[in-house]
Parts: sequence; structure tokens; C-alpha cells
Amino acid sequence: MAIESEVVIVGAGPCGLFQVFELGLLGIKAHVIDSLPSTGGQCSTLYPEKPIYDIPAIPVCAAQELVDKLEQQIKPFDAEFHLEEIVVQVHHNDDGSFNLKTSTGTEFHTKVIIIAGGLGSFEPRPLRLKGIVEYEGINLSYKVTDKEKYRGKHLVILGGGDSALDWTLDLYEESTSLTLIHRREEFRAAPASVAKMKQLCEENGDKIRYLIARVKGFQADQGQLTGLEVQTPDDEVVTVELEELLVFYGLSPNLGPIAEWGLEIDKRQIKVDTEKYQTNIPGIFAIGDINTYPGKKKLILSGFHEAALAAFAIEKHLYPDKRQFMQYTTTSTVLHERLGVSGSME
Repeated sequence: MAIESEVVIVGAGPCGLFQVFELGLLGIKAHVIDSLPSTGGQCSTLYPEKPIYDIPAIPVCAAQELVDKLEQQIKPFDAEFHLEEIVVQVHHNDDGSFNLKTSTGTEFHTKVIIIAGGLGSFEPRPLRLKGIVEYEGINLSYKVTDKEKYRGKHLVILGGGDSALDWTLDLYEESTSLTLIHRREEFRAAPASVAKMKQLCEENGDKIRYLIARVKGFQADQGQLTGLEVQTPDDEVVTVELEELLVFYGLSPNLGPIAEWGLEIDKRQIKVDTEKYQTNIPGIFAIGDINTYPGKKKLILSGFHEAALAAFAIEKHLYPDKRQFMQYTTTSTVLHERLGVSGSME
């Protein structure tokens, strides 16, 4: 027997969680499907302790902390989660509704699908050196789950994007020494982060440095990595000693079965409009990193905005004859009741 639902959200990362909230304010309940064993998406899986600075009114919070707060925020709306499941079949019915089936055999009948799958199925791009895989989980890592692991260690970080720079700045004080290695002079990270890293290198060169070099090999002893062999731009090969190695080469995105749904896709991203965040298939919406449109910025903040506008469009899709009007959480007694805060603001 298929589960009947007005809305099914595919993806339980920050944007998927906030979509539950925005729909809940409009009195719409959702079921949420995610391939991971827990909510949070990339924030929980890849960088739970990574600091985030651009959430309004929160000067700084760890990625997992943000997920925890979003989970607390959506509690009044009783969303049902189906974790460790992948949508493997989608059938578009003649009446505009959809039938979904997951990898575990769970079936849904829904009028709306929201794809909030981040980058889709993803995994960190590995350091491709023969034999180095045996050190993964020992002193080679692709994410930070416990900053204390790096306290007092000689740490090497590989990469030139935001994750590499963010963790360089965040772990600089924890470590005894930190070496950031990137294959070229140009970084893909925020310019302010790059400038701060270079300033630290100038002021504290005995503790932190960055090298422009390519990794050519590694050294190990007694089951532990002990160093990386790198080639500098002048073709000199040097060894960088280490006790811990963090690799941030980005993610390998894969839309998986979503790519077979008949959606309009551009460079592994789903095209949407900027009024409803609806795809080329009426009733299927996409928010967060998985969508694309002119001017798209891959920020959690942008995904939250998309979720808010999509919610109103979804309400109109579900109830085309219902009059829509704005209600504000500060003053609306209806919203207070839905949030479970009736009387608390008086």
C-alpha cells in the first residue's frame, strides 16, 4: 500500500529541513527521503564541525549545530523521515500526481516532489596515490569529525577551495604546525579567507605555511603516514613531514536515478524557474545546490530563500482555488498554533 502524501521531499540536508518548516507554516505536511543514515546532508556527513558564518543572526555555528537547530525548528510539523532509502522509480500519473518507489520497496503517492538533494549522491574526491587508501581512517581523512584529533599535531591540508581554507584557518591554533598544499597559485576559496591565510603565514611562518606543489608520493612507517613527497613549480621534489593529513579536493557529484526522471538538466544540475523553483515537469520542484538558474549562488542562505518561495508555489499547486495571503510569525495566531507557541508571545 502506497503512503499518501501531499509532498515528498528528496533530501534531508539543511535546505530540505527548512523546506519542511516553510511548508509547515502553510499547513502542509511532508515525507522526507534521504540516502544517508541521518539528516544533515553534507553538513553532517562531510564537515560537521566546519564553522559557518553567513546564517542571518547567527555570527558563527558549526555545520552540525545548524542541522540540530533546523531539526528543533521543524519539530512542530511532524515530518516523517525515510532514511537510508533512495528513490529508484518515479511515475508521472495522468492526473499530475506521482508514484515513487524507494530502494527498500517503500511506495508513495504524492502530488508534489521537491528535490533538495544537494549535489545528489556524493563522495569526496580521493587523493589518487597507489596504496594510500590503507591509511584512510588512520591519519588520512576527508572530513573533520573531531577537532581534538589535530591538537598538537603536525598537520598537512591539501586543497584550494573553501573547505581547505576554512579548516586551515580553524585548525591553525589547534595544531603544532600546519602546511597547506595547493597545486597552483590561484585559490578557489573566498578571497578574504585566502588573504587571512597568507597573512598568518607571513606573521607566523614557523607554525603555518602554504606550498604551491603537486603531490607525487608518500612515506609511511608502522602503519601511519609520515610524509608527502611533493613537486614544486621549479621541479624540486621535497618531503613534507606530517602526523595527520586532511584532503579537501571537493566532491564528486552524481545525480543518480534523478537523472532518469526526464528533468531538464544542465551540467548535472536541474533547471528551475526563479518564481516557483519548479522544474520543467509541473509538480516537481528543486531547491538548494542541485538546481540552477541565471545568477544561481550555491549558498545555504540562497537555498533557504528558494524553499520559502517554493512553499507558496506548492500551496498554489495543491490548492489552486485557495486565496493566498501573507501571514507573519510575529503576529499570526494561526502560525502560532502551527508552531505550538500560542500565547507565548503575549
